[in-house]
Amino acid sequence: MNHLLRNGLAGAMLMATCAGFAMPAQAGATIDGIRQRGETACGVSTGIGGFSIADSSGQWTGLTTDFCRAVSTAILGDAAKEKFVPLSPQQRFTALQSGEVDMLTTVATWTLTRDASLGLLYAGVYFYDGQGFLVPKSLDLKSALDLDGASICTATGTTSELNMADYFRANGKTFTPVVFESQQEARAAFFSGRCQAFSADMSYLSSVRASDAPNPDDWQILPEMISKEPLGPVVGRNDLDFFTVAKWTLMALVEAEERGVTSANVDEMKDSKDPGIQRLLGSSGDMGEKLGLDAAWAYRVIKRVGNYGEIFDRNVGPRTPLRMERNANALWTHGGLMYALPIR
Repeated sequence: MNHLLRNGLAGAMLMATCAGFAMPAQAGATIDGIRQRGETACGVSTGIGGFSIADSSGQWTGLTTDFCRAVSTAILGDAAKEKFVPLSPQQRFTALQSGEVDMLTTVATWTLTRDASLGLLYAGVYFYDGQGFLVPKSLDLKSALDLDGASICTATGTTSELNMADYFRANGKTFTPVVFESQQEARAAFFSGRCQAFSADMSYLSSVRASDAPNPDDWQILPEMISKEPLGPVVGRNDLDFFTVAKWTLMALVEAEERGVTSANVDEMKDSKDPGIQRLLGSSGDMGEKLGLDAAWAYRVIKRVGNYGEIFDRNVGPRTPLRMERNANALWTHGGLMYALPIR
């Protein structure tokens, strides 16, 4: 191909892209692998009620496992299946880097260090969290600052130990960290009396109080949130197609809640005259094609797992044992941080 012809074709492709006529997205290696296996492999945190926990029959439930189901359904359709791989904080990133799992749907905090140095990508935030402290009510503590000089259990491989060091140093207080290899060991040590407080993300502390405390009403989570812990799905940096699908699946869940589309009404909403709902559910436009998916991808996701609000309420909301309020996880229209990018 001569120089002028090559430049002419490149210019035509650029003009077409700028005019909105880009070629449809092509599936990357991760999506191809998922389709060949007929199954999406997700790394999950172990034993966190409300987020990722297996019952006696091996059925996984929780907010983060529901997100795995959402992405799997977007790619595989009604025949979607999932393989949940329980991973410790020390194992999770290595498992994704090695290809053992397609995606991490864990309670892994999005930080600069993880974002810049692991060769991985966070595809958004599905839960805005923060670190806190669980203590016995019998200690009659009102504030985390009352823990000056206390021994505090936590797990290694998390952001918790560094956050505590920052918090106590900034406030001129001291503490003794009692560090364990896993959250399970740390919480067991706490309930056995080896330390006076247990520190982790508020979501995890709520799960521990509801599921592991001898009597939940005998324990309290202190009011201070000492850090920002945005939790989200993690994918490989070498597959931007899968990253894009994971990101926009999360956006679709939030968009559905914003527009009042639920698992119960999604069928009738397919006939909506609202252009935004039509694009979301594939009644018009080519949103699925741009992602390398079919038109009904988001419809199927919402039909199976519900919108973001449904997922939250079902797993961790006020009517669950965790009794968590939406707070920062409310929609932006209700004072929260959940805001869907435009699906158009």
